[in-house]
Amino acid sequence: MSDLGARLRAHGKRLTSQRERVLAAVGRLGHATPDEVAEAVAADGGAAVPVSTVYRSLDALQELGLVGHTHVDHRAPSYHLAEHATHLHVVCRGCGWVGEMPLSVADELVSRADEALGFAADASHAAVHGLCRTCREDR
Repeated sequence: MSDLGARLRAHGKRLTSQRERVLAAVGRLGHATPDEVAEAVAADGGAAVPVSTVYRSLDALQELGLVGHTHVDHRAPSYHLAEHATHLHVVCRGCGWVGEMPLSVADELVSRADEALGFAADASHAAVHGLCRTCREDR
């Protein structure tokens, strides 16, 4: 956490117990909405933290590259530790199942976006929507 403090100070921010607790909650949960992170922080035995502080902490931690998020649906984003951004999310429109695939499956898409548009795509932020095997068979 001392590295976290140095990184925050380098960006004009302070290391607060709330930010430490939010980062720890994201690490424990793996993938979580801001409300789920707030629930985990509320249950960690520490002092109460307003949900607005959790949101601001997530923003600050994302700005530092410590957490990232993916929109797996049209609701709240799902936050994860930045080191966890090694996969692409796949989401079933039928049942809501969320799976993971190696980020390398998007290499050709990223390469083509760069070649055609000069666009450096970040597929770790993306979710691909479709139908899982079971929902496809049911239809």
